[in-house]
This record gives sequence, C-alpha cells and structure tokens, in this order.
Amino acid sequence: MSRFRIVIDFIKKHKISYILGICCMFLGSYIQTRFPGVLGNTIDILGTKGFDAAQVWKNIGWIMVIALATFVFTLLWRILVIGNARKLECDLRSRLFQHFLILSPNFYNHRKTGDLIAYAINDINAVRMTFGPALAMSINSAVISAASIFAMIVGVNSRLTVLTLIPFPFVIWAMIVIGKKVRKSFLRVQESFAAISGKVDEGIHGIRVIKAYVQEAPTLADFKNTSNTMVEAAVKMTAVSSVLGPLIEVCFSISFALNLIVGGKMVLDGVITLGAFVAFNTYLTMIIGPILSIGRIINILQRGIASMDRLNDIFLTKPEIQDRAHATDKPLNGAITISDLHFSYHGTEAPALEIQSLSVPGGSTLGILGSTGSGKSTLASLLLRAYDTENDCIFLGDQAISEYSLERLRNSIGHVSQEPFLFSATIRENITCFDGNQTEERIRKAAADSQILESIDAMPNGLDTLLGERGVNLSGGQRQRVAIAQALLRNPAILILDDAMSAVDTLTEAGILGNLLKNRADKTTIIISHRVSAVAAAENILVLDAGKVVQSGTHEALLLEGGLYREIYEDQEESKHSLLREE
Repeated sequence: MSRFRIVIDFIKKHKISYILGICCMFLGSYIQTRFPGVLGNTIDILGTKGFDAAQVWKNIGWIMVIALATFVFTLLWRILVIGNARKLECDLRSRLFQHFLILSPNFYNHRKTGDLIAYAINDINAVRMTFGPALAMSINSAVISAASIFAMIVGVNSRLTVLTLIPFPFVIWAMIVIGKKVRKSFLRVQESFAAISGKVDEGIHGIRVIKAYVQEAPTLADFKNTSNTMVEAAVKMTAVSSVLGPLIEVCFSISFALNLIVGGKMVLDGVITLGAFVAFNTYLTMIIGPILSIGRIINILQRGIASMDRLNDIFLTKPEIQDRAHATDKPLNGAITISDLHFSYHGTEAPALEIQSLSVPGGSTLGILGSTGSGKSTLASLLLRAYDTENDCIFLGDQAISEYSLERLRNSIGHVSQEPFLFSATIRENITCFDGNQTEERIRKAAADSQILESIDAMPNGLDTLLGERGVNLSGGQRQRVAIAQALLRNPAILILDDAMSAVDTLTEAGILGNLLKNRADKTTIIISHRVSAVAAAENILVLDAGKVVQSGTHEALLLEGGLYREIYEDQEESKHSLLREE
C-alpha cells in the first residue's frame, strides 16, 4: 500500500465526501437490482386470469420510483467520487510540480524534458482514472453483481444460477493474467510517449538550428521512427487488452445458452414461473454490464499501478542540496571567503575547480576571467549551492555557506547567466519576477541601469510588451539586459554576472558596468567573463585556467605581471584593431 500513500492521504483528507459518495453508490446499485424482481412479479400477475389491474399499476409505480432513485443516487455518487478524482488529479499535479521545483540541478542533468512532461500528463491522468471511474465502476459492479446473484439464488433457483455462472471463474482467471500483461505494455507506451514528447520539445526549441542546417527531412524521419515505435507499443497494448471484451461476451453467450436450455425446461416443467424466468434473464443481463466493465477496470487499474510506480520514483527522489538542521536566516553582508576548495563533478575524477585561498570583502567587485571550461561558472554554481562541496570551504561572512537556509541564500544572491530564461509574459513581469508591488520608478531605473530602457520605450507597448516563448522576439543582447535589470531590481547582497554581457557590444557593456559600480558601491558584485573589458574595473581579478587560479590582482598589476592575463588582453586588443581596420 506504500505505493499509494499519497492517494490514501488524499482519501483520508476527503473521507466524508468519499463515504457519502460510496453510500450513494451502494444505495443506487442496490435499488437498481430491485427492478427485475418487480418486473417478474408484474409478468406473473399479467399471466393470471382476471388479474388485479391496480396491482399492475402499483408495480409500474414502483418501477418508476426505482428508476428515479437510481438516477438521483447515481448523480450524487458521480459528483462526489468522480469530482474527488479530479481534485486528486489537481493535487497530484501540484505536488509533482512542487517536487520538481525543489529537486537539485543534477536531477535534470539525467532526465529528459519529454519524460517529465509524460509524468505530469499521462501518468497523473492514469492515476485519476484509477481512483475515479475505475473505483466507481468496481464498487458499482460488485454491488450489482452480488445483489443480482443473491436474488437469482434466493428468488429464482439456486441450481439454475450455479449452472449459468459456470463460465465466470474462467473469465476472472483470464482477467488476472491479461491484466499483468496490460501493465507491462502500458509501461512501454508511457516510455514511448516520453520519447515522442522529448522529440517534439527538442524540435520546437531547436527549430532555428534545424532550418539553418536544412535538417527538416532527417528530423522528420527521426520523429516518424519515434512515432512508429509509440504506435507499435500502443497497438500491442490494445491487442492484449482487447482480448478481454470478446472473451467475456463469449462466456456470457454460453451463460445465456445454458439459461435458455435449462431455465426454459424449468418453466415448462413448472419448477419456476415465467415471471421468475424473465426476472432471471433480466438479472443476468444486468450482470453483463458490470462484468464487461471488469475488463476495462483491470486495464485502468494496471495502468494506474504502473503510473503510480513511475510517479513514486520521482516523489522518492530527494534533492541533493537541502537545508541543514537549524539553518540560519540571518542577512548576508556580501563578504566571501574561500579556502582549500577542491571540487569535482559527480562521475568525473579531474577537479573542475581548485582555489587555495580567496577573500572578497563585502561591497567589493571581483572579476573572474578565463576561457571556456576553466571553472568560472562552477564557482557561481557553488556560491548558489547548486552543488555542495565535501567540506565547509566557502564562507559568507562568518558562516559556512551550508549553514544558511537555501531560501535566505538564494534570495540574497542575484545570478544572471549567459543564456537567461525569459517567460512568455510582459517585459514588466519578467523584470519584476511577477512581483506586483514594484513601483514604476524602480522598474524603469533598473531597466535604465541595464541599458535596455531605450529599447523598451521604442516598442509599441513599452514595458507591457508581451514576449514570446523564452523571449524569442528579443535579440540575445536584449534578453541579457532584461535579465540584468531583473537582478538589479532585486538589489541582492551578492550579484553574479556569469558572462551575462557576452551578447552586448563593448559600448553598452561599459555603460552597464559604470552603472553597476556607481549603484552597487555597498554591495558585492562578481563579474565572470571571457572578455578583459568586462573585468578591468574590478578591484580584484582572478584568472582561471583548467580549474585553477593562475593569476590574481588588479588590471594594471596583471598587465605588468604578464602571463595568461596579458596574453588574453593582447589577443582581444589585436582582434579589436583588426575589426576597426576592416571597417
């Protein structure tokens, strides 16, 4: 039962509505099984000479009452039980999304987007069907079948009932065997759905690359192969599950044949009345629906079990980065101290970053320069606790970084990456991170300091311009500047610009840096870049190469020292002069 713990907790929370719904289900199903008895009694009355018409009209009235009561109770249990299933779906989806939000970045390094989408859509829908329609059909079928069989034994003839129901144990055995196969087939269908979702997601986000390299035909061929794999899996599952319906119908045909042969002879021999025979046939007909639905119930249940197992796999995944016991929420002053830092990514032996000693006073500006793969972004990730070090080697103020609560830490650090993510919302909402309490003046100042205000004002709707997915209707440089404005509006104790100006020209870059130095004189700023111009004004500059600090100092001191910093500077100056000569 542990696999359904979340569902059981939900049912306990809504137990009153579930109890009322199931009671209505029992009453509705039981009342429905009274119909054949009344019908058989009516036929026996009509078969009597000089029958009492009043008695017939009374029975007709009872039939109408049974129909009305069945309708009312069925309506009530559908509202309560099926309605709760929809609430369960919403609750599970919210829980899943909330869990996605707390999982560590390393989790997403090993999971495909399409697979995660499949969890949120197909798997949750399968669980809803299990604890909604399947649960309702199970109880309804059990009550109708049990009441009908009891009435057939007590009210008609026990021998006829036993003979008629001989094929049923075989049906139940077949359902169990086929149900297991359906579960395995459904897992393959879910995996195929995840694969095709991933292909669609990659195709949409990579459409510009596909078109640029004229890869439409190969991409389409690859997508068709994936789609065909899903079709094959779905067809196999359908082939397995579709056996149940015809099998049950064959068994019922045998039951009806036995009923006509044995029951008809009993009527002729006077063992049972014609009305009892009609009632027996009506009971048998009423059982057909529930028994036929068992096949569907088995399919839904097996899919729900398979999906719940997949969901539990996610829910049981714990975030690698968590708050320590008694984590502090005290404010950060921006001071950073690092000593004996040795960090390697999981699964790799070579160190991604090594820093013997580093001190960044609060309110200062640190520049970090290096080529791709030198460890620049790794340092930013460690400061944000996207990854943890083996020992406490990073301190913010007088506290180890791991002693701060994640909420306090990440609220106190602003991070702008080289490829910022913008939402499909207005520019205003992206800059404010959907915080409606920010004033127009502060928003415009943040935009002005990031050198994007002029571009925004040139747009038809200004700050209320709606952006496409991931800010597709902005240039790369504009997206970076909107992200910088977002960070400046928050004015965090520590601001990390991780190659955040790589897509802007040097003049705009100089303007942004000038505003940063002026407005953040009392805040710590870390500028990570591969361009010397971005870090030249920093009070201290680290030069990284292959994950190690090879030089440190001011711009002027590093130029005098020579080494890698001077080489990078001279190469970039030469490239700049070459471009000017070409112009």
